[in-house]
Amino acid sequence: MGLAAVALLAVALFPQQLVGWLGGGGAPLAAESESPRQAPGAEPALGPTLAEPFRGSPAARWADGAAGIGVPQARATGWMDTAQVEQVLQRSREFLVAAGLDDRVLRGERPTKAIALLNPHQKDVQEYLRSALSSAAPAPESDPLRLFSRFRPEQARLVGDVVKTRGRLTYREGRRGAVEVTADVTFVYPVTPAAGEAGPNAEVIRTIVRRKVVMSWDDPAKVITEPGTVSLVSYALDMTNGGCSAPTGYFVPPFGTAGEQPAGTARQVDPYDRSKPIGTGGGTAAAGNGCATATRS
Repeated sequence: MGLAAVALLAVALFPQQLVGWLGGGGAPLAAESESPRQAPGAEPALGPTLAEPFRGSPAARWADGAAGIGVPQARATGWMDTAQVEQVLQRSREFLVAAGLDDRVLRGERPTKAIALLNPHQKDVQEYLRSALSSAAPAPESDPLRLFSRFRPEQARLVGDVVKTRGRLTYREGRRGAVEVTADVTFVYPVTPAAGEAGPNAEVIRTIVRRKVVMSWDDPAKVITEPGTVSLVSYALDMTNGGCSAPTGYFVPPFGTAGEQPAGTARQVDPYDRSKPIGTGGGTAAAGNGCATATRS
């Protein structure tokens, strides 16, 4: 497999609140119910194609779309009873789907459904959204990719209609009795050049995105919010084959650069290794330009 650029983006809105498989063929993996202890096993040296976009990848055995985001059993927590916790867990997954799997958003459109689930009274997040979605060249701290998966339709298109996912939700009692839900999910997007050829030699690249989003479902008696909306505590992103230069607001798959190593990179990372905390294995400023080298994609 060719080498790929990995970039890390992270932001904490409330810093004080931060908190082994076989791959390739075979039966689908069971849902992730706990943090894995090791990276997926090695894969045959087979690259993706239009017909088999996940060939040679651990994601071949992952679930499709929302099915790969595990939801734990609900129990009464904080200000919510069991039924309410079950509801906010489902809404938390809805947010991840709206932000990372919605067809329109993937084609670069405004993430309207995801935004509708965010507390409109959380001023710092609303300011982030205004900056992130109104600029053609957002600042790193305002990059919409921190929360939303977007490709430029004139540059890249998804191969098929399946995005593979692997991850889960966890929850606990947060500040002021809130139900704090943490999502840690990896998304694998197979893409090909928008104007590329359609034959067996078509170039296919997998953009791999791991997001960790911490969401606070607040008690309206203690926090100004709107029914059915959530406040963001923190969010972080690791991405492979999504761009390694100044933010554009969209993933930029490195078409035509297979086998090239980004200049200035030093450390190697495995984008499928979910056993490490997010960000600990990805690109950092220590690599010179915020990038590292991926061992596989």
